[in-house]
Amino acid sequence: QVQLVESGGGLVQAGGSLSLSCAASGRTYSVYRMGWFRQAPGKEREFVAAITWGGGVTDYADSVKGRFTISRDKSKNTMYLQMNSLKPEDTAIYYCAAKIKSGRYYEVVNYDYWGQGTQVTVSS
Repeated sequence: QVQLVESGGGLVQAGGSLSLSCAASGRTYSVYRMGWFRQAPGKEREFVAAITWGGGVTDYADSVKGRFTISRDKSKNTMYLQMNSLKPEDTAIYYCAAKIKSGRYYEVVNYDYWGQGTQVTVSS
């Protein structure tokens, strides 16, 4: 089992920045990739960014490319999401997730463990 706990959400004005963290515990040695997803009210959960735990290879959704940066600190078992130039449409609950196998990193169903989520609200 892998436990994930997000932190760092909040309220920010459009154009501002926020940084999210995801602390992992348990069988972290089994993790292949971690990712960030988000879910706005009335919408499906969508992929935001992902990173391979070992090599640090990153992938981003087109909607956040150039504005968000995903990273991880293996020594702290923590993943981060730096969000800059935030827009009102970035408002959502942000979830971190972990998967133990390779595969389509952008699909919700391919992730094995999830955090409880943290709210990000961007005001216009």
